[in-house]
Amino acid sequence: MTTESINGLQRQREIYLDGVAGSRPIVPIGFAALEQAARKHMSREGYAYMAGGAGRETTIARNRAGFERWRIVPRVLRDVGERDLSVELLGQRLPTPFLLAPIGVLEMAHPEADLAVARAAARLRVPFIFSNQASVSMERCAAAMGSSPRWFQLYWSKSDDLVISFLRRAEASGCSAIVVTLDTTMLGWRTRDLDLAYLPFLRGKGIAQYTTDPVFQQLLGVPEEAPPRRKVTLASIKALMLMAATYPEGFWKGLLSGKALAAVQKFVNIYSRPSISWAELPFLREHTRLPILLKGILHPDDARRAVDAGMDGIIVSNHGGRQVDGAISSIEALPPIAEAVGGRVPVLLDSGVYGGADAFRALALGATAVCVGRPYAYGLSIAGAAGVEAVLRNLIADFDLTMGLAGCRSVSEIGPENVIDGR
Repeated sequence: MTTESINGLQRQREIYLDGVAGSRPIVPIGFAALEQAARKHMSREGYAYMAGGAGRETTIARNRAGFERWRIVPRVLRDVGERDLSVELLGQRLPTPFLLAPIGVLEMAHPEADLAVARAAARLRVPFIFSNQASVSMERCAAAMGSSPRWFQLYWSKSDDLVISFLRRAEASGCSAIVVTLDTTMLGWRTRDLDLAYLPFLRGKGIAQYTTDPVFQQLLGVPEEAPPRRKVTLASIKALMLMAATYPEGFWKGLLSGKALAAVQKFVNIYSRPSISWAELPFLREHTRLPILLKGILHPDDARRAVDAGMDGIIVSNHGGRQVDGAISSIEALPPIAEAVGGRVPVLLDSGVYGGADAFRALALGATAVCVGRPYAYGLSIAGAAGVEAVLRNLIADFDLTMGLAGCRSVSEIGPENVIDGR
């Protein structure tokens, strides 16, 4: 089934007819049940990493409350027998307003990780934003996607040469945009991970973009300051084995050469640059021909400044509630940012999109498209590529039905008149 043939009625019919034959959906339909099922398929550490947020996780809750604040106002007798879900984004006509947000360390959800997501995204022509912290290199994912659209997320490293290398690889991999994530120059206080004393990168997970990069490999020859000596334990030996197991040149070479351990140490020391400022944005423009979107924008003044700096798009996001406890929700930040941008560049929304009605509300409030995160990661954990595809089909079908039942025949008809502030 291609995206063009997905609509809510057809998806419903497919599910119900399968039920007559004794088959249930391969992933739960509702988000709460989806998350509960995913938890059973992941390790304790994997689930904590995917589901957790910063601090008391009030930002995750506020993302949901923010969507619930806005009430959809359906209209009737509008002839919605045919509906067009497509949107124009950065010069491309996309079949739906959904993109797959970058999620790191997907190997903690499923062994095929990013590769499975790439295959599912390609089947439905939903753009996949390759994570900077991927478990599979962008080149391998691009090869699995054919001509389907993909973007690349960039964390601004302390090494400018590595940043340039990532940009060049993204261009060579057929990525059509660069997403610069600005809200993770330092990791937030993620209590679930801290309780388990578990950071996947220290086990060599989620650093495939680095270990496959020629500049990063050269940087391994530059010694880092040795970390404090610790007592050798069975746990530390196991961690070293895991580092070697994920090293692209093979377990024994990674282990015996010391490169696997060196790669983890190098990554920790250069992965992100907290000192990055507006003054450095021209550096990106100088080194890539691709459109650049800034992700993590929550204030209209930052949005204006990004547009004035020549950026090509804004992604309103609080990183799924994983960075700042008590932050503003993405959906409540959206309207003033959309007003500030004034249509000069596309505005996307990320964080908290769990259903089709969420996407509808975001578009009504000024978003051009939305990024989906946790739902597809949970689908991946349950059923691999098929699980991701099922989640996406369900989201698209839900959005299609919501749009039609609200009286809109196309995305272009969705506007502020379709929602009211229900506070």
